[in-house]
Amino acid sequence: MQDFTNETIDINLLPKYELVTLSKPHPNYWKIIVINILIFLLFIGAVLTVMLFNIPELKTYLYIIIAGYAVLAIFLFFIFKASFKRRGFAMREKDLIYKSGIIAETTTIVPLNRIQHVALNEGIFSRIFKLGKIQIYTAGGQSGHLMIAGVEIETAKSMKELLLKKLGEMDNLTENQS
Repeated sequence: MQDFTNETIDINLLPKYELVTLSKPHPNYWKIIVINILIFLLFIGAVLTVMLFNIPELKTYLYIIIAGYAVLAIFLFFIFKASFKRRGFAMREKDLIYKSGIIAETTTIVPLNRIQHVALNEGIFSRIFKLGKIQIYTAGGQSGHLMIAGVEIETAKSMKELLLKKLGEMDNLTENQS
């Protein structure tokens, strides 16, 4: 039987995930984001137009409504563009790194041995631009799930296959240890 130890770890000697070069979403993913924003703005514009025609009192606020709509549109484009530029991902030997966020930057590192399921999704616009979204489900519950969007479909398929292969290897290792 081994004696219990609990040595202090020098945190300066730990690997620096910040030094890993992250892959960015494909530039065509920005086009998909813009299409989605435009669809949302079109819907909001239609609702506002119906409201303006059916509620005569709102016509006195027409310029305020138009200004608010324009501010919303500009804000959405600004926020999503900033978010798009900050996203990145990397696969390493033992984990997957995903970074996102504008005001609060979030870096998620998922150990491969915590992954339970991998899915590849292609929306209608993603298929047009040959892009995919990889969804990774972990043993950590809902908060541990990871979604990487804007990946070229061939790269996404390769990542999925590699992750599934690693999952199979880990399952075999676990079975052999039992």
